[in-house]
Amino acid sequence: MTTHDGVLPADLFMDLDRSGPMPLYFQVSSRIENAITSGELPAGSRLENEVALGERLGLSRPTIRRAIQELVDKGLLVRRRGIGTQVVHGPVSRKVELTSLFDDLKSGDQHPTTRVLAHEVIPADEHIADDLGIAVGDPVTHLRRLRLADDVPVALLQNYLPTAVADLSGDDFEEFGLYQLLRGRGVTMRVAKQRIGARAARDDEASLLEIEPRGAVLTMSRTAYDASGRAVEVGYHCYRPDLYSFSVTLVEK
Repeated sequence: MTTHDGVLPADLFMDLDRSGPMPLYFQVSSRIENAITSGELPAGSRLENEVALGERLGLSRPTIRRAIQELVDKGLLVRRRGIGTQVVHGPVSRKVELTSLFDDLKSGDQHPTTRVLAHEVIPADEHIADDLGIAVGDPVTHLRRLRLADDVPVALLQNYLPTAVADLSGDDFEEFGLYQLLRGRGVTMRVAKQRIGARAARDDEASLLEIEPRGAVLTMSRTAYDASGRAVEVGYHCYRPDLYSFSVTLVEK
């Protein structure tokens, strides 16, 4: 099944039961979901707008809007300003382990790409110096990146690294993940302190992540240490909550 200019195939909705007990929005949502999960509607496919789809199916706009919203809430569709409604692979569910988002996306076949927003050497402020175990004013590499999965923004990543482990170019970060690059230089992260939270988007975060102004974002701060106990990376990241979640396994003691 393919779409033409975002038009969903008519046969997808041929068996809608317009007089039965099943709500029409649920029938529409289920058929689109099945097409997505089966791969008939691949990631990146764009849907026609709600008005056009409703007119073609003889359904009201509120019915179509609710059907689409069901799939947005499940992380199967995303609304993008200036682009419309687009199919994504589904939300990233990430285990709380010492891995990088790049590695997690790649292993999940979600085609990660990176846009480097900042790559500079700056003096460490008091907070960064304390986390990295260095003196205030010591040079650190500041890195800010927008991470995308199948061309849809998922996360804004901000890292600070001691210059001793940060002899990396901006081009490196567009092609590889940070932890992958550090491993290639003999740096292996063994343990990390991490905090997960949520807040409203700040500054340019909403526009970069393509969410509503002051929309909610998930946050994660992390300090990673190598085998010798040296801090090698501090990260302050924020994620789209409709496309990202953390997964934790709890064991009774």
